[in-house]
Amino acid sequence: MRFDILTLFPEMIEGMIKDSILKRAIEKGLIEVNIINFRDFSTNKHHTVDDYAYGGGAGMLISVEPIHKAMLTIDGLDKSKVLLTTPSGNVWTQAKAYDYSKENHIVIICGHYEGIDNRILKYVDEEISIGDYVLTGGEIAATVLIDSISRLVKGVISEDSTVNESHQDNLLEYPQYTRPLEYDGEKVPEVLYSGHHANIKKYQRYEALKKTYLVRPDLLAKANLSSEDLKMLEEIKNEKN
Repeated sequence: MRFDILTLFPEMIEGMIKDSILKRAIEKGLIEVNIINFRDFSTNKHHTVDDYAYGGGAGMLISVEPIHKAMLTIDGLDKSKVLLTTPSGNVWTQAKAYDYSKENHIVIICGHYEGIDNRILKYVDEEISIGDYVLTGGEIAATVLIDSISRLVKGVISEDSTVNESHQDNLLEYPQYTRPLEYDGEKVPEVLYSGHHANIKKYQRYEALKKTYLVRPDLLAKANLSSEDLKMLEEIKNEKN
């Protein structure tokens, strides 16, 4: 998996990928991250990339030209998927991360200031938002995309680690516990150390449904629920009432 990141602040991307799992994945050759400062492609003597917006408005707008010129230097651009980080984009989800993890090459354009000249969309496959809020720049959003996609690339982490996690099948992950068995008056649920695997599995499914119902009920409408799930959900609703 190869990422090309177009940004005005390369050091922000570098700082976020230099440690932990991403660093090891890069060292193993499982992913590649190339950072391009599109300021280097500015055509004016002051190397500025922004200007006032036609029609007025607060702040400065990034010109399309330096970004497009930077894109044209990327090998294999025609076979890549180009994403633009913007608060007005499609909301990023685990399902999108899975879909994009199947790609070989992703280009991410980091928005900044008041945004980018709308003509950039001619060169973009999808606009992406990581949530309903506004950041000062798209670098943090870009690293969220890199991280969430990379961990799904084969070999980056154990495949077992991506099974039954939050947002898998539109459910939140069930609560988990480790030693000690009891801490500060709170004990691990007995079923989890009973050794009865069928009961453990049922308990975990029930708790995943319960957490989703209590914290993110909106996800249940998109979840693929079995008849047994629906029965458990009724129990959860009655328990709450």
